[in-house]
Amino acid sequence: MIDPFKRLARKGLFLFDPETAHGMSIAALKSGLVPACQITPDPRLRQIVAGLTFENPLGMAAGYDKNAEVPEALLNLGFGFTEIGTVTPKPQSGNPRPRIFRLVEDEGVINRLGFNNEGHDAAFRRLAALKGGGMIGVNIGANKDSEDRIADYVAGIRRFYSVARYFTANISSPNTPGLRDLQGRESLAVLLSSVLAARDEMAGTSGRKIPVFLKIAPDLTEEGMDDIAAEALSHALDGLIVSNTTLSREGLKDQRQAKESGAFPACRCSKSRRRCLPGCASVSALICRSSASAVSRRPKPRWRRSGRAPISSSSIPAWSMKAPAWLAISSAAFRNSWTAKRPARSVSCATAGWIIGQRERSDRPVA
Repeated sequence: MIDPFKRLARKGLFLFDPETAHGMSIAALKSGLVPACQITPDPRLRQIVAGLTFENPLGMAAGYDKNAEVPEALLNLGFGFTEIGTVTPKPQSGNPRPRIFRLVEDEGVINRLGFNNEGHDAAFRRLAALKGGGMIGVNIGANKDSEDRIADYVAGIRRFYSVARYFTANISSPNTPGLRDLQGRESLAVLLSSVLAARDEMAGTSGRKIPVFLKIAPDLTEEGMDDIAAEALSHALDGLIVSNTTLSREGLKDQRQAKESGAFPACRCSKSRRRCLPGCASVSALICRSSASAVSRRPKPRWRRSGRAPISSSSIPAWSMKAPAWLAISSAAFRNSWTAKRPARSVSCATAGWIIGQRERSDRPVA
């Protein structure tokens, strides 16, 4: 039944431009037309990362539900967690349309959305109104015209502290000019110090400490990766998310659409599949997650089942490409939750927004 459904949904959605199809999928989830999946939690899939318990390791990353419109509907589909955003303090429209482009042969899309969202207040009202206690993370970012981008991230921590189960500081989108500069060592040190200080302050008043993850780009230089590894180790950071979308076009078949500016899923780019944070081999407990599609196409290395971490589907709007993306990858993703039994230098990188695990204070790298 899945294949006919996918073919029918694909043909229907492809009658519309990608962003319209994305909006239609959100509307369908809001309307209740998409039935919930009655899934009995399997204890073998349960994950504990940074003190958080995930019922299963497959989640929806930020970029799909930007404005916290359907987090509970996504959880009802069977996701172990969902991440709303990226949200910025003030509403912003993002970059001009068209800004999403299908690459059918490459099974991906290029997007240059630019943090289009309705702002902190709108997302907070929706999250505060939720009645369930599902695993919902909040992905925070900075406004394009912000005079103090670090202050925007701090504002996100403060605004959503009462409703977030975890935070993701997104400094790796290539569609906001200058945002990736925050990955530079000096800027990153100031960002992490400010964000984590705000988190600790809120923890002191609320009595609960919410994990903070850092989302980084797959296009970093060797030196840049070393710098991020060093700062991650020197701050009380709870984990990394590797990785956001890439600017690389290596290995793409659709060269016409590939000429569009914007970001592409890292797991679909041959260059990104071959390398994952080689400079971060020194980060202890750095767990790199491989995409289900990439795993199925290459010989499996030796794996062990310890230290497992959640993964999430692509942060680009997957419903605008084919529907529903999570069905296509769930069987491989649920089969095992793998931790590489070798240094991170040799492991392929994950698709955009896949959580890679909990940092431990130890000098010993994953090996």
